[in-house]
Amino acid sequence: MAIENLVEEAERQIREGTWIPDHAHRATAAKAATDLRAAVGTPQEQEALPLVDRLACLREALADVAIALAQVHGQLAWFLGAAATALTPVLHWRALSAEDRDTFGAVLPTLPQYTEAEEAVRRLQDALARIGGVRQHSA
Repeated sequence: MAIENLVEEAERQIREGTWIPDHAHRATAAKAATDLRAAVGTPQEQEALPLVDRLACLREALADVAIALAQVHGQLAWFLGAAATALTPVLHWRALSAEDRDTFGAVLPTLPQYTEAEEAVRRLQDALARIGGVRQHSA
């Protein structure tokens, strides 16, 4: 998945010292991680929600990424921009029946697509928490 590749690249750049996040970027990453954790819960929490609420959570996560992106420049901005792009399919999803109406191109995602997108958000959240120096708690 695209998020997995982005995370691997970010971790490699940080490990090799070609990306050294400054204090402001670490703070932005930590805040974004917290926001993503709040937007998309555990797999069990998400699966218990109606599909319309799961989709709302994914859209909230994408908005959280966009807000963080608007506050930074350089490598963190490039990372967040690529992450936002990877998550954009959720903008074309719908959870409600169209009943023979036009949907502006919105499609009904499959349950595995919801799960995959939620896992991508969790993976991104974990990476941002590490960039931000946030200790992770078990869910």
